[in-house]
Amino acid sequence: MFTTLNMFSGFMSIISSTQGNFIVAAWFIILAAIFDALDGIMARITKSSSEFGVEFDSLSDIVSFGVAPALLVYNIALYEFNNIGILISALPLIFGGIRLARFNVQLTGINKDYFRGLPIPSAAGLIVTYVLTFYDESSGLTGFWGDMLIPLIVISSLLMVSLIKYDTLPRPNKESIKKNPVKLILLILAVILTAATKGHALFFLFVGYACSGPFRAVIEKIIKILRSEEVDEESSEEATSLDA
Repeated sequence: MFTTLNMFSGFMSIISSTQGNFIVAAWFIILAAIFDALDGIMARITKSSSEFGVEFDSLSDIVSFGVAPALLVYNIALYEFNNIGILISALPLIFGGIRLARFNVQLTGINKDYFRGLPIPSAAGLIVTYVLTFYDESSGLTGFWGDMLIPLIVISSLLMVSLIKYDTLPRPNKESIKKNPVKLILLILAVILTAATKGHALFFLFVGYACSGPFRAVIEKIIKILRSEEVDEESSEEATSLDA
């Protein structure tokens, strides 16, 4: 039921985009993301995951978080760039499809601590909250933030097909909360911040999540190098003591 509502919300977003109701179209994608989160939660609670559910969920996601955002950004601004605009607009759809196909063939269970690559709902959320934050119905996208649409699309699309780790949402059980309470704390803080700013912080929260993967990858790389240097130093000291 929730997956069906996800797909239907994506379809309503597409209709709204073609009619020029871009803010409404953006909110339908947000609604689709809520249904997408709920179907995952319900699958864990009821332990009712299945291969059919996985495939149906991905088909819904490609509509709601691939086609719908691609059409939204094209109709808002990128149509001005003609064929180049079409290619750039298609990136969330194409790279999102690749992301979902890889996810499906590598799926080993619904209880994961992290994803490989930026999840397609998060990439769509990044684009949609950008539109809700910076698009003006009278003037469109203007100024510095208006120029950030194309880089945002390109970067978020590349992050989807990357191998960078991204944390999953905390699962609704005591074991998950005890294992990683920081996730739950950050989620609660994000909800509070969103409510306090009446939704204006959502875009920057999505930016923070998108940046968290590369940031962690860099930190892990630095730690790995430092540990390797420590091992080399210890080996060198052992060799020196043996020579002595």
